[in-house]
Amino acid sequence: MKTICKSILAALLLAMPAMPGTTVMAQETTMNSNELKYPTLEDLIPGGETYRFAETLYGVQWWGDQCIKPTLDSLFAINPKNGKETLLTTREHINQALQAQKLGKLSHLYSVQLPWADKTQLLLAMKGKYVVYDWKADQIVSSLVFDQQAANADYSTESGHVAYTIGNNLYVDNHQVTDEPEGVVCGQTVHRNEFGISKGTFWSPSGQLLAFYRMDESMVSQYPLVDITARVGKVDPVRYPMAGMTSHKVQVGIYNPATGKTLYLNTGDPTDRYFTNISWAPDEKSLFLIELNRDQNHSKLCQYDAETGKLMDTLYQEKHPKYVEPQQPIVFLPWDDTKFIYQSQKDGYNHLYLFDTQIKTEVQRVEDKAGGNHIAFYQMKPLTSGPWLVQSILGFNAKKKEIFITATKESPLQSNLYKVNVANGKLTPMDNGQGVHNAQLSASGTYLLDNWSAPDVPRVIDLRSTANGRQTACLLTAANPFEGFKMPSVEVGTLKAADGKTDLYYRIIKPADFDPAKKYPAIVYVYGGPHAQMIASNWNSSARGWDLYMANKGYILFTLDNRGSSNRGLEFENCTFRHLGIEEGKDQVKGVEFLQSLPYVDANRIGVHGWSFGGHMTTALMLRYPDTFKVGVAGGPVIDWGYYEVMYGERYMDTPQTNPDGYKQTNLKNLAPQLKGHLLIIHDDHDDTCVPQHTLSFIKACVDARTYPDMFIYPCHKHNVLGRDRVHLHEKITRYFEDYL
Repeated sequence: MKTICKSILAALLLAMPAMPGTTVMAQETTMNSNELKYPTLEDLIPGGETYRFAETLYGVQWWGDQCIKPTLDSLFAINPKNGKETLLTTREHINQALQAQKLGKLSHLYSVQLPWADKTQLLLAMKGKYVVYDWKADQIVSSLVFDQQAANADYSTESGHVAYTIGNNLYVDNHQVTDEPEGVVCGQTVHRNEFGISKGTFWSPSGQLLAFYRMDESMVSQYPLVDITARVGKVDPVRYPMAGMTSHKVQVGIYNPATGKTLYLNTGDPTDRYFTNISWAPDEKSLFLIELNRDQNHSKLCQYDAETGKLMDTLYQEKHPKYVEPQQPIVFLPWDDTKFIYQSQKDGYNHLYLFDTQIKTEVQRVEDKAGGNHIAFYQMKPLTSGPWLVQSILGFNAKKKEIFITATKESPLQSNLYKVNVANGKLTPMDNGQGVHNAQLSASGTYLLDNWSAPDVPRVIDLRSTANGRQTACLLTAANPFEGFKMPSVEVGTLKAADGKTDLYYRIIKPADFDPAKKYPAIVYVYGGPHAQMIASNWNSSARGWDLYMANKGYILFTLDNRGSSNRGLEFENCTFRHLGIEEGKDQVKGVEFLQSLPYVDANRIGVHGWSFGGHMTTALMLRYPDTFKVGVAGGPVIDWGYYEVMYGERYMDTPQTNPDGYKQTNLKNLAPQLKGHLLIIHDDHDDTCVPQHTLSFIKACVDARTYPDMFIYPCHKHNVLGRDRVHLHEKITRYFEDYL
């Protein structure tokens, strides 16, 4: 509270009018002005009134091989060879054309799209409409207006067809495609967005056919969330299949806008199976998907006839004693319709494999060192390999037969750009070898738009030639958004995991006025679960705003990416299988032992905070190591994996029926009697990811055990607290540590 009071006093001093001859007051004001340079939560937290972040270019993209830079009012083309800018059009011109046809107007140009490399046309995605505007002719080319309540809109740039959903049904071009009863959903994401699923509709290459998901949830138990904004609280149920319980059934349909007919793939009974990673064949005669059994340890790459819905072929199968986790659809080579890229972790790291659909192979079951096996029914050649992983495919240079990727080859903390020669697998770096890079490839594959940062680089946006990876122009070098502020120091290092051999990365943040002679309390910020990495070589090494804030308030902030987290390969991740939170906790304690060995850390004042999986970890650490952690704040915690959903929960834990000991061991209600320190649990009342039953059942267990956690509820939020309330959340967390640590 002292720091807050000082800041208020300084603010009052600055607000006072200057008075002649008051030299002492001027000196005091200057001194306190320096104190004000510590960033506040409003500066550091998204949703804050003065939230500060590295400058960027919104909506920057490719138009063929021309880079496009939108601003609020103007649209510029940038020559990638020299960075020279040319004005294409203005918002004023576009709005005049829109208003002439009563199609509304744009408030900015950041969201315009240029999907047609050979046309001077913009695609304008507006609420309830898609409009195509030709800036050279200065006229509207086409428009499609649909219901403003529509969601999940999906526009085909080839055909101009638009798919969208209203309620639970699918529509195309204002035509209702499905008419489903309650409990059946069409055209939306399925399987709770697992397996890389982020959408529910998939246009064919020409845009003349639409594949879509149909999900029957009618057999799934409904979980009763409560809407407290009604005069009398109203039940707002969600379909939530918990681990080991009946799950939904999914089908894949194909709709033809020309005939108005729909067929469904003949997958047989879809019970307890997952259909993921949908992609079309280039000739649109077949559809590919990866089918996964409910145990998630056996995947099949299947090809279905788009005209009959019948299974045509199974091209590849993969089994693993723990789990198989397909995340990416196949991608056909743009210069050869008979070959495609498949991504797999079968060799321990996610890599690219080239399939040739013209060359069948003898069926051979290839065993791997983990006890899994895979069967390729067609020629399958590795394009990348090694103890690092491919993160994404950016695109192709068809002329040179090259694939562009992001990968962790330099370091698990980095994401760098490479090109892969399809003929010989040669890997060539395409950036400066530093930091974390996100890139867009131009249409021909000749240039890269490289948006990157490093621990001491807030953001740089470069244009690069793919011939040699060299920078051809710099579009932006962002200034430090906290220039002039007193900022803490951020350091990254490694220590050994609890297994005594695996290197783990940690981040430690010290106050701006750090004094090595002092003893500081420390807070461990933890996540620890799959598909997340807390430490990376980007700006400030991925330190969050709250971490920086708390360091400046006099805490040491510490984060460790334990075994089970991402970007380190399959063995590193799946060592937690069937007992989530156990090995992860052992690693976190190794991190705390390191902290306690530091002369400036008060070993008796260690706190811990995390959200979601991190909420589980926070609670588990407080309970399993009650003499180590004095204070904890757990947000949206998983308490009992038996209450968590089918896809994620069963992948990492199996079912409660097949793994009863694992579920018992990781059920934190059973550890409620061990709570000693101060534990605050925060939950959102509309959390449909980690339902409130977790927190409420834990509180009940603590009441029964006569232990005394605290609880705080955020009404009207889901699995996190967003918007303006996010500042309130972090002030609440701060106060708890200030009061008890």
